[in-house]
Amino acid sequence: MSTTMTSADTTQAAPAAGRSLLRRLVRPGAAALSGVLLFLSFPPRPLWWLVPFAFALLGWTLYGRRLRPALGLGFLTGLGFLLPLLVWTGEEVGPIPWIALAAAEAFFVALACMGIAAVTRLPGWPVWAAAVWILGEAARARVPFGGFPWGKIAFGQADGFFLPLAALGGTPLLGFAVVLCGFGLYETARRVRRYRRTGELPRRAAAAALLTVLVPVTAALAALPLVDDSAEDGTATVAAIQGNVPRLGLDFNDQRRAVLDNHARRTLQLAADVKAGKVAKPDFVLWPENSSDLDPYRNPDARIVINDAVKAIGVPTVVGAVVTPETGKLRNTLIEWDPARGPVDTYDKRHVQPFGEYIPMRPFVRLFSSDVDRVRRDFGPGHRVGVFDLAGTKVGMVTCFEAAFDDAARATVTHGAQLISVPSNNATFGRTEMTYQQLAMSRVRAVEHGRSVVVPVTSGVSAVIMPDGKIVQRTRMFTPDALVAKVPLRSSLTPATRMGTWPERALVLVALGGLGWVLVPAVRARRARKAAQGTADAGQGRAHANP
Repeated sequence: MSTTMTSADTTQAAPAAGRSLLRRLVRPGAAALSGVLLFLSFPPRPLWWLVPFAFALLGWTLYGRRLRPALGLGFLTGLGFLLPLLVWTGEEVGPIPWIALAAAEAFFVALACMGIAAVTRLPGWPVWAAAVWILGEAARARVPFGGFPWGKIAFGQADGFFLPLAALGGTPLLGFAVVLCGFGLYETARRVRRYRRTGELPRRAAAAALLTVLVPVTAALAALPLVDDSAEDGTATVAAIQGNVPRLGLDFNDQRRAVLDNHARRTLQLAADVKAGKVAKPDFVLWPENSSDLDPYRNPDARIVINDAVKAIGVPTVVGAVVTPETGKLRNTLIEWDPARGPVDTYDKRHVQPFGEYIPMRPFVRLFSSDVDRVRRDFGPGHRVGVFDLAGTKVGMVTCFEAAFDDAARATVTHGAQLISVPSNNATFGRTEMTYQQLAMSRVRAVEHGRSVVVPVTSGVSAVIMPDGKIVQRTRMFTPDALVAKVPLRSSLTPATRMGTWPERALVLVALGGLGWVLVPAVRARRARKAAQGTADAGQGRAHANP
C-alpha cells in the first residue's frame, strides 16, 4: 500500500488545517476583544454601555473552560484591557515599566477569570462569577505595595445608567451590578439558543438568567433617590487654581519656582478679577498637588510668594507642597494657608504611589530602568485623615492617586467633610487619557458619598463636580485658569458611606463561597480517585506476586 500523499489529499488537508487553527484562535481572540471593549468603555469615551457586552463575551469565552485554559484566556483579557488603559504610565519612562505594570495587573484579571470559569458549573453562575470579579478587584486594590485600583469597572461608569448604585454600596456594588448584567446577558442568550436547538427551557433556569439582568437594572432605578445635590448645609463659593507648568513630562519639576510662580500669578489675577467685580469672591481657594515643590517651611522665597498671593485673595488657601525634613522621607503635603496667620494645618498624603513617589526594591528595578533614580529621595505616607476648616466649611483632602482608593474619600466624609477636594498633578503624563480617567473617579466619589468634589490640577483637567456626579465647570489641559463656582454643602451620609467596606466584604464572601462549592468537592473527588488508583495498583501488585 502506498503511503505517499497525493496532490488532491494535500489540497483537501490545507483548508481543514486552516479551519482547525481558526477554531483554536476564536476563544483567545474573543478574550482579548472583551478586554479591548472594557478599555473602550472608559473615559474620555462615553461608551460605558460597552461593559455588559464585554462581560457577555467574556462569559462565552470562559463558560465551562478548564482552569488552566481559563487562566490563559483571562490573561489575554487583562492585557487587552490594561495595556491600552495604562499606556500613560510609559509616557516619559518608556515601554518597559508600562508593560510590566499592565502584565502584573493582568495576572490578577487572569486569576479572577480562572475562578469565573470554575463557578460557571454552579446554578445561578452569573452571580458567583460577578462576585469573583469583584474579589479580583479587591485583591489588586491592596497588593502588592498597597495596591493599584486603577481600572476598577466602577470607574468607567461615571456617565452610566448604573451610577446611582455607587451611593448604595460604593464602587464594589456598582462594579458587581454591571458585571452581573453582562454575565446575565450571556446566560440568557445561552438559554434562548438552547431552547431553539432542543425545545427545552427549564423555567427556573430561564427565570434565574433573566433576573441576573433585570435585578441590576431595577436596583439602579431604585437607587436614584439616593443621588441628591440639595444644599443641606447651605453653599460655599470655591475657587480652583490651575497655574499650568512650564513644560510637559518628568522634568517639569526642574522649574519648580516657575510652577509656583504660575499658581501665585493666577491667584493674583483672580484677586484682581474679584476686585473688579468680574467674578464672585470665593470663600476659599484650592491649589493643586505640587503647586509648590519648593518647601515653604525651608525656603523663604517660596513662603513670601505664597503669602503674597494668599493675602491678595484674602481667604484661606490650600497649597500643595513638597515638604523636605532634615532627615527621613519627603512628604507630599497640603497646607492650609491663612491670609493673616500663614500655615495653620497640614495633610500628608496617605497613599503614596509606588514607583512614582517611592521606589520599592530599588536595586532590582534599576536593572530595568535607570529612571528610578529620578526619585532620589522617597516619599513617606501620612497617617492622619485630612479635613480642613476653611472659612467654616469642612473640606476633605484626597490627594491625586488617593482618589482610586475607596477608604480615602470615605474617611474624610466620616470625619465631617461637607465637600471633597482632590488636588492633583498630572503634568508628568502629558496629554494622555490619564487625567480623564482620574476625573471620572472623582465623579463616582461625588455620587458615592453625596458630596461636591473640586479637582484642582496643575495642568488640567481641573473641574467642579456636583454631588450627582455632573461637571459644572472644567478647564482645558495645559492652560492657566481659575474656576469659581457656588457648590452645595452636605452632611448626611449615603448608605455606601455608612456601610464602608461591608458591601465589598459581602461580595468577597459570596465569591469565596462559590469557589469553595466548586473546589472542595473537586479536591475530594481527586483524592478519592488517587486512593482508588492506589488500591487498584496494590491489588495488581499482590496478584503478580502470587500467581
